[in-house]
Amino acid sequence: MDGGGRFARPLTPTPKARGGREGAASDSRRGEIQRRTPGRRESAANADGGRVRVLDRAIIGGRRFFVGLSASRAATCGAGTWLVALLFAATGAYGLQRGGHMPVAIETARDMADAAANLAGFRIANVNLSGQNHVTPGDILATAGVKPTSSLVFLDAEAARTRLEELPWIKRATVQKLYPDRLDIQLVEREGFALWQKDGKINVIARDGTVIAPYSDDPRFIRLPIVVGDGADKSVTEIVEALSLVPGVRDQVRAAIRVADRRWTLKMRNGIDVRLPEHGLIEALQELAVLDRDKQLLTRDVTIIDLRIADRVSVRLSDAAYEARQADLKAQSKKKGGNT
Repeated sequence: MDGGGRFARPLTPTPKARGGREGAASDSRRGEIQRRTPGRRESAANADGGRVRVLDRAIIGGRRFFVGLSASRAATCGAGTWLVALLFAATGAYGLQRGGHMPVAIETARDMADAAANLAGFRIANVNLSGQNHVTPGDILATAGVKPTSSLVFLDAEAARTRLEELPWIKRATVQKLYPDRLDIQLVEREGFALWQKDGKINVIARDGTVIAPYSDDPRFIRLPIVVGDGADKSVTEIVEALSLVPGVRDQVRAAIRVADRRWTLKMRNGIDVRLPEHGLIEALQELAVLDRDKQLLTRDVTIIDLRIADRVSVRLSDAAYEARQADLKAQSKKKGGNT
């Protein structure tokens, strides 16, 4: 209707020509119907497009947020703080190392770790020691690094074993951790095998030549054989075992002297020197034992018995014996001259 209450166009349709005009009218009416009532397909497409646009906006917004955060002043300040902290930590570690305080710092950190482990129930409450004769329990625990505040968790059993085996008396050690609070230490000690004299000092040595301890008046050391000189510690087994085969000679030996790290000279208790060969040591000692048994050679008035040559024995008389021998020869010569 217009403003006067009249219709703008006739209510009855106007006849139109078929063909193009009629098709156009039909299209026009369909367009009007479509404009008045939108279809379901258009609504679904619009909804899908909306969701895609929301997702795209979210992605783009997130990207902008992280890019902005990485370039922000707060993040830059945080990275600088970490770098400064690392610089101070490195400087402190270098200062501890140069100042010689690193062991103290490490020990403090270990004590703190032990304290935490002890609160959890891993304090070392029982220590079982076995095999020790010469090393005291205090020395064993101190060497192994076991303190009243030590925890089983942070005790390095392998390092403790290595330190124990560095002690002269200890040949072999076994360290076992039995959780939660027990530690077992088993030791195999070296035995004193001989006394080694060098440069005026006497030490107790083991069978392998390891120096165990300085000589003392311990009754266990008094009767040990004595070897003297460079290389005597490494060859001690050779002479001790050879002398054990001839106890009659061994009991008269005061010391065995290593000569040029090649052979031995025996210093007997009565002052006689017995020079032994480089090779055939046992055979020479057995020959000496026979001569002493049959002819009391070791009690004669001689100073040197030389066994270095396999097929002969040479002796050197003492000064008194030599003079007596010379006087006896002169007397015999005079007697022969008078008889002639």
